[in-house]
Amino acid sequence: MDDTELYRDITDFARDTPSWFHSLTEFGTEAGLLLLAAVSVAAWWRSRSGQAREVALALLGPLASAVAYVCSELAKAAFAEERPCRAVAGAARPLAACPSPGDWSFPSNHATIAAALAVGAVIAYRRTWLLVVPVAVLTACSRVVLGVHYPHDVAAGFALGALVVAVTAQLLVRPATGAVVRLRTGPLRPLFARDA
Repeated sequence: MDDTELYRDITDFARDTPSWFHSLTEFGTEAGLLLLAAVSVAAWWRSRSGQAREVALALLGPLASAVAYVCSELAKAAFAEERPCRAVAGAARPLAACPSPGDWSFPSNHATIAAALAVGAVIAYRRTWLLVVPVAVLTACSRVVLGVHYPHDVAAGFALGALVVAVTAQLLVRPATGAVVRLRTGPLRPLFARDA
């Protein structure tokens, strides 16, 4: 897929924005992931007093997000697409430092993790979608604005993260629920018990 022109348009626009926007975007690309991770922890904490299935779903989100990250790394190695900040001639200088050679572009790890954490949080506690979906989209899109990814890298990473978490949660919810039931009677009871 060739979205070089769109990449140029976005990075040209970003270059013309005020310096505070540059700093905010660079900060937000990492802060978004931290916020999504915090929501995942909060979803687990909230679920502790609920049914074992709720706890299992809250735990599966972060676990599946790690699986999604590994999948994105494998895809990066398979596709070996050069970063646009090195490959696109005539593009504006990126707002962020261009990752070193060999740190491939497709798919975006940030977009993968953002989507994975967001979907995991929504599966665990539906009401979080009002917060996590916009944060995940902004975090993913910031990678193009910063000039370190093509738009298709972000779209593919977002789809990969969402898909891996949805499928993993569906496949593992029953065994994970059984594990939570067992943990509620063992030494880790305070972390999993309904009356904790």
